[in-house]
Amino acid sequence: MSQRDAFTSTFGVLVATLGSAVGLGNIWKFPYLTGTNGGAGFLLVYLLATLLVGLPVMIAEIMLGRTARANAVSTLAQLAPRQPLWQSIGYMGLLAAVLILAFYTEVAGWVFAYIVKALRGQLQFTDPHSAAAAFGALVGSPWQALLWQWLVLAFTGGIIMLGVSKGIEAVTKRLMPLLFLLLFLLCVRSLTLPGAMAGLAFLLQPDFGKITTSVVLTALGLAFFKLSIGMGTMITYGSYFRDEQNIPATALRVMLADLSVSLLAGVAIFPAVFAFGFAPSAGPSLVFMTIPAVFYSMPGGSLFMTLFFVLTAIAATGAILSILEVPVAMLTERLGWHRRKATLVTLFTIALLGVPAALSHGVTAGWKLFGLNPFELFDFISSNILLPLGGILIALFAGWVYGLPKLRDALSNHGQLQNTRIIGLLYLLTRYVAPLLVAVILLKGLNVF
Repeated sequence: MSQRDAFTSTFGVLVATLGSAVGLGNIWKFPYLTGTNGGAGFLLVYLLATLLVGLPVMIAEIMLGRTARANAVSTLAQLAPRQPLWQSIGYMGLLAAVLILAFYTEVAGWVFAYIVKALRGQLQFTDPHSAAAAFGALVGSPWQALLWQWLVLAFTGGIIMLGVSKGIEAVTKRLMPLLFLLLFLLCVRSLTLPGAMAGLAFLLQPDFGKITTSVVLTALGLAFFKLSIGMGTMITYGSYFRDEQNIPATALRVMLADLSVSLLAGVAIFPAVFAFGFAPSAGPSLVFMTIPAVFYSMPGGSLFMTLFFVLTAIAATGAILSILEVPVAMLTERLGWHRRKATLVTLFTIALLGVPAALSHGVTAGWKLFGLNPFELFDFISSNILLPLGGILIALFAGWVYGLPKLRDALSNHGQLQNTRIIGLLYLLTRYVAPLLVAVILLKGLNVF
């Protein structure tokens, strides 16, 4: 049997894992939520929620993956061979990964399309209304929607085919530093604009009066979803970790770097938004409608607009690579398929499933199930049901089944690391705190309260 591919360096482990955590949400969702929910006050709540929920579950997933040295499905089958309930974690993660890719690759396709449009001078608008019309023309066109989604799948699939070390690690080693460089350039340009300080205040000025129960729940949910947990990605990536890697320290660095990307994105976006008198709004309206108008309004705007969409594409690519690796690793290891075959079958499956999602803003907009079109349905099932359930089960497995002695052995690298107190705290969090708080996230996602 050939030797299993893995990450080859400590830096490679860090940037690949960071690439998984960083996504499109860093560019628009996190900064917007921070600004509208209390600024620095929201950040403090988010950090606390991350330490109580996101980080412990992330560490548990990585640890389990490295222990089993297997894909998400085989990891739980190996660690709990006679307990099918726990093995379902891997299958739920696999299903969540496929559903997420079906709609996430479409959004990434919009980003890649906007790089080309920016380079060709097709986004030269000074008002969001014209930008909204251009965005509507893109998402409402069946051939454009499908073409850009398939191009994203071909691009990321080609990287996955190269393997873990020569594909994922090699690419993220280059993309993540480039991401920070582009963010830094945009931040400098944005902060030098007249009136930029109003945007900075929107993002960072604390308003503790806004910290309500709803805001706390929002921060809790964001802390869970931001670190790519509950979908098998961190188990899969953990299986490629080096034996000597300090998992708690690496996970903490990833969390802090991920937070830095989100804050830098906010600093790059909101001072410019306020400087030109635009209203900060969430989601696609910010990225695809407001941003083109904002950047075109400034000197050298076409260049900075292009840089913005390039860095957004980088963020999307790292996330897609980690999610794609979940089914590919499963097919290669459980069915014995060659990596190329496993990748092609995965891409073909996602492309087929992605057709109704890609056309949800046009042809299939009227296809409703429970009042949701295919794009919204895939998002709801994965984000509101599968990921929280997976997170709860991972925490319960680590805290109640795997147990403290095995946790201590795995996270101390068999006694080589002196981190007993940290492991004890993680044990308590995964055993009691994280399952309860993720259950709250699940119930909120199901609109129970």
